[in-house]
Amino acid sequence: MSAPALAAPAAAKPKPGVGGFIALGVWITIAAGLVAYIASVWNPSLFTRFGPSYLSGLWITISLVLISFVCGAIVSLPVALGRMATNPVARTLAFVFVYFFRGTPLIAQIFLVYYGFGQFRGAFETVGLWWFFREAWYCALFALSLNTAAYQAEILRGGIESVPKGQLEGARSLGLHRLVIFWKIVMPQAMIVALRPYANEIILMIKASAIVAIITVYDLFGETRQAYSRTFDFQTYVWAALLYLTIVEALRHATNFVERRLTRHLKR
Repeated sequence: MSAPALAAPAAAKPKPGVGGFIALGVWITIAAGLVAYIASVWNPSLFTRFGPSYLSGLWITISLVLISFVCGAIVSLPVALGRMATNPVARTLAFVFVYFFRGTPLIAQIFLVYYGFGQFRGAFETVGLWWFFREAWYCALFALSLNTAAYQAEILRGGIESVPKGQLEGARSLGLHRLVIFWKIVMPQAMIVALRPYANEIILMIKASAIVAIITVYDLFGETRQAYSRTFDFQTYVWAALLYLTIVEALRHATNFVERRLTRHLKR
């Protein structure tokens, strides 16, 4: 009688090295120094004076990023389909769109919209669109939407192409309509793959949205600049950094929760 097969030994968990402890110690030191600094310079009257302005700027930042992200998601769908199209014209146009908005700085794109479109005021007044492009907030919204659409198009394209071809062939063999295959089979699986990249994109948008303060949009960073110019107190920037960090951390936890819910059927 042959001996029973032995189970493979469990892989040993790697132990943290000296470098890991050093890095942890550095971050703890930085965090402790930041807490000590905030405690030493804390000025309640300053917080009371500029607190409402910070909340107003925070709301503008959140609303601007969310609306831009949704508009960009809508635009990204046809762009992503164009990137995968067999038609050379559609593929070329989609490639040029993505190449331009991913290859140029966001600040240059915002300036092109805010200052460049003003050169065509007469044309926009003729078609009734000048009310949109004369406002800095709408110009920032337009530029951010197009910028994130280019990145989201590549994220969506990668998610769609990650779906195994066998599932498409099986769906076609059942006689399902192409739209049903796309929305019921391809997109749900593509969204699971694209969830993390989408979260990274919106985090990058939150941090990049501070640029709009340059064109007089009083978002969180714009209100921070106003507070600093009136007080010359460095803690005003520390408050802004903590608020940005809070938003990013909340989004990270929300992404983890959604990912656990969407992938719970994959865990055994």
